[in-house]
Amino acid sequence: MRKVCHQDLMDKYENPIEHACDMEERQVFVANGWRRPEGFCESAWETLSPFVLALSHGAEDFYDGWMKNKRSAMLSCNDGFRPVSFLVEAMDEDAEG
Repeated sequence: MRKVCHQDLMDKYENPIEHACDMEERQVFVANGWRRPEGFCESAWETLSPFVLALSHGAEDFYDGWMKNKRSAMLSCNDGFRPVSFLVEAMDEDAEG
């Protein structure tokens, strides 16, 4: 996972806010299907969850060969000022098992 901050856009367009994101680089979360992992950003989950759900049900090869690993996707949250990128990968085992 990687965080980016577009300070020029924030200075120009965003109202000052004290706290925007709790996500940290190199965090690992495990989801079981549609359930948002504890501590995972709710807004980011809304963006990623359709892919997580699809991967958990066997989907692969999103966008015809986009990823080297067919059972993965590189996705970003919807914050245009400080986007966080996530590598989402299917696991072979059940998250609760």
